[in-house]
Amino acid sequence: MDQPTQPTGLSQSDASARLQSEGFNELPGASRRGVGRIALEVLREPMFLLLVACGTLYLFLGEPREAMLLLGFVFVIMGITIVQQRRTERALEALRDLSSPRALVIRDGQRRRIAGREVVRGDLVVLAEGDRVPADGILRDGLSLAVDESLLTGESVPVRKEPSAATAEMSRPGGDDLPAVFSGTLVTAGMGVAEIVATGPATEIGLIGTALQTLQPEQTPLQKETGRLVRTLALAGLAMCALVVVVYALTRGNTLAVWQRGFLAGITLAMATLPEEFPVVLTIFLAMGAWRISRSRVLTRRMPAIETLGAATVLCVDKTGTLTENRMSISKLVVDGQVFDAEGGTQRELPERFHQVLEFGILASKPDPFDPMEKAFTEMGARVLIGTEHLHQPWVLEREYPLSRDLLAVSHVWRDPAVGMLEVAAKGAPEAVADLCHLPPTRVASLAKEVKALAGEGLRVLAVARGLAPDAALPEQQHDFDFELLGLVALADPIRPSVPQAVRECHEAGIRVVMITGDYPATAESIGRQIGLAGAGALLTGPELDRLTDAALAARVRDVGIFARVVPEQKLRIVQALKANGEVVAMTGDGVNDAPALKAAQIGVAMGGRGTDVARESASLVLLDDDFSSIVEAVKLGRRIFDNIRKAISYIFAIHVPIAGLSLVPVFFSDWPLILLPVHIVFLELIIDPSCTMVFEAEQPEPDIMRRRPRDPAERLFGPGAIGASVAQGLVVLAVVLGVFLLARHTGHDDAAARGMTFATLVTANIGLILVNRSRRRTGLAMLRVPNAAVWWVIGGAALFLTLTQVVPAARSVFQFGPPEPADILLCVVAGALTVAWFELYKLVFRSREPAHAPGN
Repeated sequence: MDQPTQPTGLSQSDASARLQSEGFNELPGASRRGVGRIALEVLREPMFLLLVACGTLYLFLGEPREAMLLLGFVFVIMGITIVQQRRTERALEALRDLSSPRALVIRDGQRRRIAGREVVRGDLVVLAEGDRVPADGILRDGLSLAVDESLLTGESVPVRKEPSAATAEMSRPGGDDLPAVFSGTLVTAGMGVAEIVATGPATEIGLIGTALQTLQPEQTPLQKETGRLVRTLALAGLAMCALVVVVYALTRGNTLAVWQRGFLAGITLAMATLPEEFPVVLTIFLAMGAWRISRSRVLTRRMPAIETLGAATVLCVDKTGTLTENRMSISKLVVDGQVFDAEGGTQRELPERFHQVLEFGILASKPDPFDPMEKAFTEMGARVLIGTEHLHQPWVLEREYPLSRDLLAVSHVWRDPAVGMLEVAAKGAPEAVADLCHLPPTRVASLAKEVKALAGEGLRVLAVARGLAPDAALPEQQHDFDFELLGLVALADPIRPSVPQAVRECHEAGIRVVMITGDYPATAESIGRQIGLAGAGALLTGPELDRLTDAALAARVRDVGIFARVVPEQKLRIVQALKANGEVVAMTGDGVNDAPALKAAQIGVAMGGRGTDVARESASLVLLDDDFSSIVEAVKLGRRIFDNIRKAISYIFAIHVPIAGLSLVPVFFSDWPLILLPVHIVFLELIIDPSCTMVFEAEQPEPDIMRRRPRDPAERLFGPGAIGASVAQGLVVLAVVLGVFLLARHTGHDDAAARGMTFATLVTANIGLILVNRSRRRTGLAMLRVPNAAVWWVIGGAALFLTLTQVVPAARSVFQFGPPEPADILLCVVAGALTVAWFELYKLVFRSREPAHAPGN
């Protein structure tokens, strides 16, 4: 008998041509920020306004050269900011492209999953429960398809869809038994194939003008904490600025020129204390972090997940497709105790006694399956049953009895049009099919023994049964059929090669890996042994879980490493029990029923390849390749991102302490000149900004990053310990730099020469702070061997421009420096290096006293 013909859909060349001529299947979204818009935003920044104010004051003071220099710096800073912002924009644009809904289309006779924006008119789109319809279309084939059209109609009750081969025009949304399906609506039940007739702005939702699937920025807990800190520092800075203006004027004579100089000193202090880098660091680090994570095949849908990744203590993962390759093949068939070894799909002839179990396994599967297990049935049937009477292409599916939580089996009722006879086929969990067949206890026991033996080999075992349909109306439930057990089918799904190593990394990082599967317990234990979960905890089955109260389950999950025979609805209870124990939970899922658990977990991880749109919308992360090792890599990157943010923030605190101090202290001594002027602050900002946003963002992870215990989620980024260490670094730099200034004046240097020596020491100390803050465990010298191109650009640029300001007379005049002596330069370099030497000793002591790493088991 011939194999059933499959629809071929558009050819790839035709689809590409239509995409070129008609455009992408997307709606006009928010305009993206161009260079001009970013430039306008920079013009409104406080630092820019302060620079303009300084330039204006210099003009009033009759110093046009200084005014023009500051305005020149304005354009340099604007250029740096635009480069940084465009880099962030490109990262976000890449994320928007990745977050486009996915669609399963048929092209050139092959199913392929593409971005929803690439769907074109004429495409055949395969729809299944949990999918969002990617464009407007007509349902050409389907089975029990129902769609939630509330997005368009406001009615929450799903509507039934009826396939039509002849309909060409779209109807209006709403109403049962119509063939039209609409972009953005949600498939709530059944499956089908729709022909696309309108895309993008031409769809119903496009005509309404509603924009969907845009990546909206949201404030993370870190950004909220930073916002509070910035407001506090800004208010404190404004108060000190006012104090500086008044004190300067009162201690130096109450004249207009003195008040102008006082305002200049106040603006200098404002520039020194303005915490502009904090929000910039978080925005760029989180956006670039999400982009880096996407390169590991993990899409970030919600920015807070990046922060939470480093604190994850439990990874709950599905077995099928995440730990395994989701590439099922029938390994063995068992009938009446006799075993046929299929040897992974060879061309061996199938003995007649095994034909029926395979035949009814195919009949209990969908006619055009997407599920890997059902595909394994049809693929083996196409090899070994072709040309026999056991394939039934003309038969019509009358009714499907779906899998349920109470009965892990599915039944299909087929009609043979030639004779009008009904046949019933069932397949599912062996214990469920045994229940359908009403087997006696002795037979159930022997069946369980056979199943356990197969499951112990790591095989997934299904039972197949044949039923008799009554002459009257079909019953409401499967139990009312009279079934006969035909045999067992054992399927193999290879472990992903990268999984055992990834599990070991999790154990070393103090992260529990919990496997959740619907498989038989013996199968789950076998897979657990193969991936390294042996001894990781006890096993709990779904029925046992149902018998536990919430409190009892919370106590039990502390030592459970494998959940077997679990249905998706039970995942929510598992997540809640783990969270009740204070765990930070990452949960994977792919189906509609997984959505509540994904939303409840601190980190919901949806499957990008086989997952439904509902699961993806509920998740914080989307695993684009469905591979467990990608989750582990994302955790590693999450820890790296948080580490690097902390390093950048520590550096910002440390460097701003001496800058603010050098702007403030001279004001209180009437015989002291102003040490730092606005031009010096701008010069320092040209070093600080790239360091924050380029050097630390690109820093490689610490060698022990996956050997530490997970971070406490309640731990604050700006905690007393972190801020205290940074302020201590800054105070030491301030003390040494002021010491150089006093020493210079004491040894007969004039104010200009003393200022030049002080500034050179400060820049040298700034470079030292960059180097020592690259790592909290390794010394600055050791970190020089760690690749980071941005470090050398920043250090080289700082050293070059500092040299120019010291030796070129014109530059020296603008910066109001005196000519340095060789001994002065040596003193500045040595003093600057000494300012951070103590912190290197502190790191060595801290490293020797730090707690042990996470256990490796």
